[in-house]
Amino acid sequence: MDGPTNLRTCGMTDPIGIEITRPALSWQLAATGPDARQTGYHVRVSPAGGGADLWDSGEVAGDEQRVEYAGRVLPSRTAAQWRVRVRDAAGRWSAWSESGRFELGLLRPDDWTASWITHPDWHGEGDPRAGENHPLPLLAGECTLAGPVARARLYVAGLGVYVASVNGTPVTDAALEPPYADFSRRVVYTTHDVTLLLRGGANAIGIELGPGIAHVLPHQDRYAKFFGSKASPRAIAQLEVGYADGTSDRFCTGVSWRAVGGPTVRSHWYGGEDHDARLAVAGWDVPGTDRSGWRPATVLPGTAETLRSRACPPVRVVERLPAARKLVAADGTPVFDVGTVVAGWTELRLDLPAGRHLRLVPGDQLDAYGRVAQSKPATGAPIFNTYVTRDGAQSWHPRFRYDGFRYVEAQGLPEHVGQEALTALVLRADNPRVGDFRTSNDLLNSVHTIIDRALQGNMYSVLTDCPHREKLGWLEQVHLLFDVVAYNYDVAAYYRELLVTMAEAQTSEGLVPDIAPEYVVFEDLFRDDPNWGGAIVRVPWQMYRWYGDRAALETHYTAMSRYVDYLTGRADDGILGYGLGDWIGLDSSTPVPLVATWGYWRAASTMARAAGVLGRDGDAKRFRALSEQIAAAFTGAFFHQESGTFGSGSQASEILALDLGVVPAELAPAVLDRVSEAIRPVNGGITVGEVALPALFRVLGRAGRHDALWEFATSTSHPSYGYQVLHGATALTEAWDGPTSGLSQNHFMLGAIDAWFYRCLAGIGQAPGSTGFRRLLIEPIMVGDLESVRASTATPFGRVAVSWQRQDGEFRLDVEVPAGSSARVRLPTPGSWRQAVPDEAVALDATAYEMPAGRWTLTATEGR
Repeated sequence: MDGPTNLRTCGMTDPIGIEITRPALSWQLAATGPDARQTGYHVRVSPAGGGADLWDSGEVAGDEQRVEYAGRVLPSRTAAQWRVRVRDAAGRWSAWSESGRFELGLLRPDDWTASWITHPDWHGEGDPRAGENHPLPLLAGECTLAGPVARARLYVAGLGVYVASVNGTPVTDAALEPPYADFSRRVVYTTHDVTLLLRGGANAIGIELGPGIAHVLPHQDRYAKFFGSKASPRAIAQLEVGYADGTSDRFCTGVSWRAVGGPTVRSHWYGGEDHDARLAVAGWDVPGTDRSGWRPATVLPGTAETLRSRACPPVRVVERLPAARKLVAADGTPVFDVGTVVAGWTELRLDLPAGRHLRLVPGDQLDAYGRVAQSKPATGAPIFNTYVTRDGAQSWHPRFRYDGFRYVEAQGLPEHVGQEALTALVLRADNPRVGDFRTSNDLLNSVHTIIDRALQGNMYSVLTDCPHREKLGWLEQVHLLFDVVAYNYDVAAYYRELLVTMAEAQTSEGLVPDIAPEYVVFEDLFRDDPNWGGAIVRVPWQMYRWYGDRAALETHYTAMSRYVDYLTGRADDGILGYGLGDWIGLDSSTPVPLVATWGYWRAASTMARAAGVLGRDGDAKRFRALSEQIAAAFTGAFFHQESGTFGSGSQASEILALDLGVVPAELAPAVLDRVSEAIRPVNGGITVGEVALPALFRVLGRAGRHDALWEFATSTSHPSYGYQVLHGATALTEAWDGPTSGLSQNHFMLGAIDAWFYRCLAGIGQAPGSTGFRRLLIEPIMVGDLESVRASTATPFGRVAVSWQRQDGEFRLDVEVPAGSSARVRLPTPGSWRQAVPDEAVALDATAYEMPAGRWTLTATEGR
């Protein structure tokens, strides 16, 4: 029997530089079929270079495919490899798996002997104008190796953005390092294997620095969401070399390093970047360069106390989009169109003489004259990058910031330069794509596409709401759209880091602000809303349910509890009377306290379930009582007995009451009827905002009101997703009126329908009580004139896929259930249809079957 596959450590493949000393080790089964069910496992962890086992679990009975390392204490720099074998239901042991690997980083501050350094012109603690009118720094240091290298690691961090190289070669393809964090408490460093980049004798390490979001300078000619300094640009690096003879060396940033101004003369996280290629410093990061004219780097005070290792995928270039066309505005200005709204870098490839000044203006839309349209409500304005050419063939893109755009206006570009000169480099956090969704309906496919494009455009080191005017980690999307994100991308490690960022932002009073990190403190309404801050409670629970990650609950339980207690302190007899309400809803009548109290109830009820899972029975009882108190207060405050309605009677009011479970049973059908009828396009369509929208799809989906949802999903009238597609949206927009309004053209906050696509149209869900998708629920629906659906996603146990089609009274369903899971499969056809199912299917009722792991086909034919 083949050994397990897809070995992962902390949700990642062969991570390097982690700081979790008891990492989670997980695997997937290679075989399928009834006997392939795992009944035992055996894990062995050993040093990567050989030697006695660090941990041998022995033969353990159980079906767990995720276990925590429980061996010897692992010190800094430990490099380990591990293997696993499993026992099947027949008692047979598999072969050992291929080896997985992991390596620890520097776990203690005294592991660091390097110092923080910067350019003298950029030294200014807390000064928002430090470095103003000075080019961005280049830092370089040389070292000489004593012999052949067996192993070399570069540990490096910087603020606000850094790019590191060894002997002129970048050490990584990661972009915009380091990720967002509360820089006063945590700066993320990265470990790089640079063994192959070193050479015998002299070597050089180079670091380019930019201000990033840590140091937002006030510039009168550029847009800024805010300005202020958390830390001026700086870097710290430590190269550790192990020689073939067993000896070692360490080379660190410090007094021996030199600094010089580089060709990037200005960079502003929001406003733009200016680069003069004529100022490039030849050979600045290679050994042997004459640096006598450079200045000594300034060694900064400070320690390594705040340094923490990277624990999730970085931002990378994931796609290259050559310009689809070159347009010419009414006044002759060239404008490049990359064909879709994206977030990332504009790359130029030119062959021009030196001294040509170009201004590149990015934007999502064009004005009536064919020029790029920017505005403060939509993108922020003005935003532009400038580039001054050197002589000859050359290429350039910004390195220390990014833009959201579809169009790039290129002022100063010679007329003969064609569309091949510009390419969009699409950036996002490199979370593996795991989802796929396609149907026979082109409009639905386009809706899924624009949601995914907006999700990518905001999936950076935190989930932002837009990639131009904000670039901030607004928290409501993180939990309200968790399933949309997780159906499409593997975010097990990514969301774990988002939680760390949220916990850092929590105040001493227990408040979790609406944005994390809290780089700017907004006024009360935009700082304290339970449907934003509630992410600290909801996300650990979602991680547990989706990935089986109990550690997230354990790690953040105290922060979760403190937040609910904070809300209780602000509540008045169970009612929260403040907040942003159902943000961007079309019906402004929905009471703000109703929406806020629903968020309070959701946090409290989630805490009760979390406490139960962790065996905190006293807390579970307390939070259950609290959630019941909130529900009763909600009913007392918002239920109108005479009309049988809640709140203002708006769609959001009724849906949130249904979701909360306070609608009297005898009234629930009528409330469902009212909402279902109201959302039909002929009656005006959906009027809820981003808070109630996921609940609307969830509540109406569970109630089987798919016909109404289908009418909305396939509508092209305003408001609808189809309206955005019909009017040219290539990414989901901030408001229902999409490209016809003046708001952002790259927002994913209204993308809740994508979960309905996967969970209901494709039918991929999880059985009640299951975690990590161990027990699947495959219940596709047939609705409208939809003829076929094909969808897949990844679970901790492997790929789950569903494909169905219907034609001329025949229905076929193909299901893939990963090894280690089982599925309850329900055909969407009437029980009177003639069915053909595999012999392995165990009938549960007229249309539902229990299926083991494997690939299965079920059919139904109209009539008998």
